[in-house]
Amino acid sequence: MKISVLIVDDEAGIRRSLGDVLADEGYKVSAAASGEECLQWLARERFDLVLLDIWLPGMDGLETLEKVQATEQPPMVIMITGHGTIETAVRATKLGAFDFIEKPLSVDKTLLTLSHAVEELNLAEQNRQLQEEIQGRHRLLGDSVPMKALRQQLALAGPTNGRVLIYGESGAGKELVAHALHHGSPRAQRPFVEVNCAAIPEELIESELFGHVKGSFTGAVEDKTGKFEQADSGTLFLDEVGDMSLRTQSKVLRVTEEQRFTPVGSRSNLTVDVRIIAATNKNLQEEIAKGNFREDLFYRLNVIPFYVPALRERREDIPVLVSYFLDEFSRLYGRRKKHLSDAAMEALVQYRWPGNVRELRNLVERLVIMVPGVRIERRHLPVGARRDDNHMRAVFPLGAGRLAGFASLQEARTSYERAYILQTLEENRGNVSRAAEALGLERSNLYRKMKSLGITAGDE
Repeated sequence: MKISVLIVDDEAGIRRSLGDVLADEGYKVSAAASGEECLQWLARERFDLVLLDIWLPGMDGLETLEKVQATEQPPMVIMITGHGTIETAVRATKLGAFDFIEKPLSVDKTLLTLSHAVEELNLAEQNRQLQEEIQGRHRLLGDSVPMKALRQQLALAGPTNGRVLIYGESGAGKELVAHALHHGSPRAQRPFVEVNCAAIPEELIESELFGHVKGSFTGAVEDKTGKFEQADSGTLFLDEVGDMSLRTQSKVLRVTEEQRFTPVGSRSNLTVDVRIIAATNKNLQEEIAKGNFREDLFYRLNVIPFYVPALRERREDIPVLVSYFLDEFSRLYGRRKKHLSDAAMEALVQYRWPGNVRELRNLVERLVIMVPGVRIERRHLPVGARRDDNHMRAVFPLGAGRLAGFASLQEARTSYERAYILQTLEENRGNVSRAAEALGLERSNLYRKMKSLGITAGDE
């Protein structure tokens, strides 16, 4: 795609000669003789670059530049001057000019300046696309009542500096909520730093959070910047904060109160400006009662509580999530987008999803990779996802405190295996080869298992 350039100069010879040079270099060129004509061009067409003469009749270049910068999508502006002064350059820079070229125009200098401007434009576009991709990855999908309520909370809490404590099961999307809070805050362009408190060994977590100085302990061969310092002016996300030791909790409490800490082995305090967002899959009030979590830290973190619903609490969002993940992984692996049969989708909606959205995402990735065609049938799903709770209760009806009707574990297992295989054969219309594939067995092994369980079925 050609870079579009608008030349604004009152000298017809410059407009013509400069336009010819730029056209030969592959630019799409238009021209205007005045500031007023420049604004008319911008009102009806979008340009990437404007070459703007400072000395123009009527509205001069600086006034034109100011009005250009006030447009909805201002182009990058390079000023042309034959009488440049430091004062003019400073004012134009403050108004947003990218660079200057001087008259008489040097072709080489002009093309070099344009080349630098194009590089800047490309970087800006790459950054915009990256930001869109990041925000897309961190979107909270779904229109269920719990998700609408969650987005309303985000809209209220995001633009503040209030500390947030996010509750929810593993895999429900607590990290997504933390990212959304950060992106919706005035700190969005500043660092977002994450610490998984459950994944860092006890002896290292203080160093991770607060940093250390060289020689402060065995293995500290150089200074280390801690997460709190890395997150200065931004957001620190303490994931699984309920797994943090009491000793570390006391130090985190001090930072939340004072925004000041001491790196391990240092004698100097560091002051930071950090918004803390924490998350947990535990009931912290129960942990407080057990003596595992500090009550004062709980109240410092729990200023704004958020609850992320489990996937089984918002089953109507599952088709939306499946479609999004199918798009994501089809693009990632260069595959045609697959779609689910109604029976397959119904099975996913009915499944309990103990691993929540993370489990669903992993499953869709597996299906995109492993299913050869574009249509995903129920038989392609893992065994667990094909069995809803109603089916399990039908196979094993509950009696007085135990599974009814079975004298031993072996008898219960045999009964379930028989029901399981019969169900799979029924789903595959008696086709033993397909049933064996769905069960993850060799066909000969399935025949032997069927014979031992007294099952007969015709093949193909």
